[in-house]
Amino acid sequence: MFADPLRRAGALFFVAAAQFIVLLSVAQFIYPGYSVATQPISDLGVMQPSSFVFNSSVFALGALAIIGAFFIYISRSRLIGGLTALSAWGAMGVGIFPENTGDLHIAVSFVAFFFGGVAAIASYRMLRPPMSYFAIVLGAVTVAALVLYASGTYLGLGQGGMERLVAYPVLIWVLAFGAHLMGRRLEREPLAVPL
Repeated sequence: MFADPLRRAGALFFVAAAQFIVLLSVAQFIYPGYSVATQPISDLGVMQPSSFVFNSSVFALGALAIIGAFFIYISRSRLIGGLTALSAWGAMGVGIFPENTGDLHIAVSFVAFFFGGVAAIASYRMLRPPMSYFAIVLGAVTVAALVLYASGTYLGLGQGGMERLVAYPVLIWVLAFGAHLMGRRLEREPLAVPL
């Protein structure tokens, strides 16, 4: 069933994003007084009891995605495999270096978000419409929101709301990209354009 490397990648991406989305919500619920508008996502990684849930989940997101990126890479999609691997390394780094580690956390967060957004945009060449169009839009929103977030421009959403505008589009892409890859038929659906 999963002999095709791209279908394996799809399953890994889907599980990676799904578990993180669910456990992110759990971490938000168990953090006393947490505000999605005013607090960044990474606050969840520094205070018990949410820190274990958040840090292990974001590390798992990266670990599963990096294995998926390997399968993408060996399927002749080296650019997307490489970009996805960089983003996955960043996500693993967020789990290892929580927000209270300062500049190290900022660096790994940037790598996760930026390369995730760029991977989403680049993946349009592997996908068929309309998913190819959605991938471009989701990646562009993540990169644009990251620039705004880094400049302190929160568009009235608060710091936490703006960071979610950075994170959620790329998470949606990982989930949808994974589902798209899992659903392809080997003999009828080759890559749109191998990279």
